[in-house]
Amino acid sequence: MYDLSHLRTFLAVSQTLSFTQAARRLGLRQSTVSQHVRRLEDATGRQLFTRDTHSVELTEDGEAMLGFARRMLEVQEQASAFFTGTRLRGRLRFGASEDFVLTRLPEILEGFRSDHPEVDLELTVELSGTLHEQLDAGKLDLVLAKRRAEDSRGELVWHDKLVWIGAERLRLDPDRPVPLIVYPPPGITRALALEALERQGRAWRIACTSGSLNGLIAAARAGLGVMAHSQGMVPPGLVRVPERVGLPELGEVDFVLVHGRRRVSAQGAADALAGAILAAGDRLHVRG
Repeated sequence: MYDLSHLRTFLAVSQTLSFTQAARRLGLRQSTVSQHVRRLEDATGRQLFTRDTHSVELTEDGEAMLGFARRMLEVQEQASAFFTGTRLRGRLRFGASEDFVLTRLPEILEGFRSDHPEVDLELTVELSGTLHEQLDAGKLDLVLAKRRAEDSRGELVWHDKLVWIGAERLRLDPDRPVPLIVYPPPGITRALALEALERQGRAWRIACTSGSLNGLIAAARAGLGVMAHSQGMVPPGLVRVPERVGLPELGEVDFVLVHGRRRVSAQGAADALAGAILAAGDRLHVRG
């Protein structure tokens, strides 16, 4: 009933919320992406996206289709790997940013390990900035992290908005410096938060610094201050700071997959893991 290429295109659009970005990821023309989505909507008899010239959003039926599409593509990939008899081997050094600690990335990695038991997967969890440095130094083969503003590399997993979050009971005094909960340098969200406050001319102070997302969340839940965070991954127990508080806009952020220097022994495994993450990208964040 459903064309697998249409499902693959649907997943790319749902993760990037952009027909242009989905076309770039898949190596297709934008008109082809639109055609695939339209044909899938015809096949389901439901509208899967609401879209205008400025935004693309999933409908309720689109949200429901996410799980079905992902499972159908996973089964197809498993069958293909089984019957082609290809077995990946070697050591794969994979880096994931702290942002994914509370997501379902472990499930994706577990599925990858099950499909490719002979791959020696070595996981590094660090700040996005640190991971990019390690990738450039040849210490990692594949990185899933936020993209640095000056860096155009990487395959887009999804595009998101950065927002201020904190404890629901937190009250900020407009006459006092903004208490910040931040990663240490070279944290990307730290830099963006400080730059936004400096542009606004708003005084600030560091209330908590931690290299661990769990540490930052604990500080925020305790009401020590506010933190900049991806809108799609707001941790339980924290909420967006209301706009009436007057904190500056933080802008947007890209989460990308970046390959390191191609080691022949790791290339196949890196490509396979990248494909698994792209196929299941919607499982890495919570939609509003």
